[in-house]
Amino acid sequence: MKSLLDTISNPSDLKKLHPTQLPDLAKELREFIIDIIATKEGHLGASLGVVELTIALHYLFDTPNDLLVWDVGHQAYGHKILTGRKNIFNSNRQFGGIAGFPSRNESEFDAFGVGHSSTSISAVLGMAIASHIKGDEKKHHIAVIGDASIASGMAFEALNHAGVSDANILIILNDNAIGIDPSVGALKEYLTKVKTDKKLAAQNNIIKALNFDYSGPIDGHDIPKLLSEISRLKAVKGPKFLHVITTKGKGLQKAEEDQVTYHAPGKFDKISGERIPKEKSVFTKYQDIFGKTLVELATKNDKIVAITPAMLTGSSLNLMLEQFPKRTFDVGIAEQHAVTLAAGMATQGLIPFCAIYSTFLQRAYDQVIHDVALQNLPIIFCLDRAGLVGEDGATHHGVFDIAYLRCIPNLIIAAPSNEIELRNMLFTAQKGLKNPIAIRYPRGFGAIADWQKPFSAIEIGKGICLQKGLKVAVLSIGTMLKTVQEAIKNSKNSDEFSLYDIRFVKPLDENLLHDIFKNHEKIITIEDGVISGGFGSAILEFASQNNYKNDCKILGIPDEFIEHGSVEQLQNKLHLDVKSLAKYFDLL
Repeated sequence: MKSLLDTISNPSDLKKLHPTQLPDLAKELREFIIDIIATKEGHLGASLGVVELTIALHYLFDTPNDLLVWDVGHQAYGHKILTGRKNIFNSNRQFGGIAGFPSRNESEFDAFGVGHSSTSISAVLGMAIASHIKGDEKKHHIAVIGDASIASGMAFEALNHAGVSDANILIILNDNAIGIDPSVGALKEYLTKVKTDKKLAAQNNIIKALNFDYSGPIDGHDIPKLLSEISRLKAVKGPKFLHVITTKGKGLQKAEEDQVTYHAPGKFDKISGERIPKEKSVFTKYQDIFGKTLVELATKNDKIVAITPAMLTGSSLNLMLEQFPKRTFDVGIAEQHAVTLAAGMATQGLIPFCAIYSTFLQRAYDQVIHDVALQNLPIIFCLDRAGLVGEDGATHHGVFDIAYLRCIPNLIIAAPSNEIELRNMLFTAQKGLKNPIAIRYPRGFGAIADWQKPFSAIEIGKGICLQKGLKVAVLSIGTMLKTVQEAIKNSKNSDEFSLYDIRFVKPLDENLLHDIFKNHEKIITIEDGVISGGFGSAILEFASQNNYKNDCKILGIPDEFIEHGSVEQLQNKLHLDVKSLAKYFDLL
């Protein structure tokens, strides 16, 4: 006998069910998500929390004609399964498979591509204005904003605009009181009060003050209530706001009890929920090296403070919070605020370590330029997840940071090649540096087991020669250096290669570069960032300025967005793996 989920290929099939069948469908959908993610890995808790809401929305609205946007995108697994991707959902986040986030290239049901948070209200408002201009007044526009995204400045900017429009939009707040880590801030505290104080919800309401038709809060796991309230709101014109209360990880006890871990738990037993332990590595993750080193430094330097925009656990700043709670600040999903908050602290003599994923620093670009670099404030940007990050894909790859930071005056850009260099750069940065500095490092494990060496200061802008050869100079930075070293070893012509760890993209070691260009016929640069405007471009600019005519070749990330897949698979596709580079070196 077919299950209810087996009968559904798209939302039109869903609409054939009787409302009383939908709770059973929710149970099946939850089990399906758990079954796949248990072995394939991915974002679990957020999608489990919105199963009933997902079903209700596709049951009541005419998607994809009605436009539905998910914010953040890792809530959307149930949405993908109900919109034609059930049979290929086991390829989720796999190389060549479907993306882990909604993508306009993947399905007409994905109205807007989302990977970063807090974009849904702006996008949906834009869609609603477009529908009004085109005279399509019957079309509905729905944004589901959850996982603490409502606290971001961009969400407030959009609410401020939407509240004075007559746009036919429905904003649904999926209030589960947690992003990746527990939500923080005054808005979170207010929403917590609203859940228990009906008078506050009815009268003194922030959302109502912004001219929205507010309703709720209602139980986001009660399908009859969801159907009733959303049906009512469909008939209301103008901006509407529905507040629903959900439990992240709903339906899997372990995920409900430990919502931080089960945001993306890795492989786990689908029955018990117990995580399947990975083979213990003798090596340490770069983010843990950062977190442990910062605690070590902060113990001796009471001016050090740590700031993160909602990436406390991901950046390992939870270690700092445990030891120095008054000097650790999780500001929520607010990258712009994080950077300027750090700038304010720096003006008063504190030493801010602003830990932020490479891809998320893009969201605070104006603040990096105007509030930090223009004033030459010595903030230490610790750019986690630099380079290719793997299965999260195009929205999360940290491949643009060198290119977008290199053009900013006063800013130092450092790329440690291993764990010991990272420790020493962190140590150097807090010893009276007069400029802002960005230190980029990758996701995942290093390759040195005994990394907790005594600190040693690094001369800013100083590169080093690792191997002397005859004809070809290979210049690299960061952890790409290990791949390049292995490739040279595996090359038939390994004796012909000189290898340099440049370490600093800005300032460049010009004395070393003069020596390189004078003593080698061919120069090759290799990086895990974009070629356009990146490290290799900096070397070419140096060559041009100094009238060198050497044969130069730049290897790195091409001028395109890179899909999801393991780092190894992506490096192989881009010919940046050991085997591909060794073959390339053989031909020189």
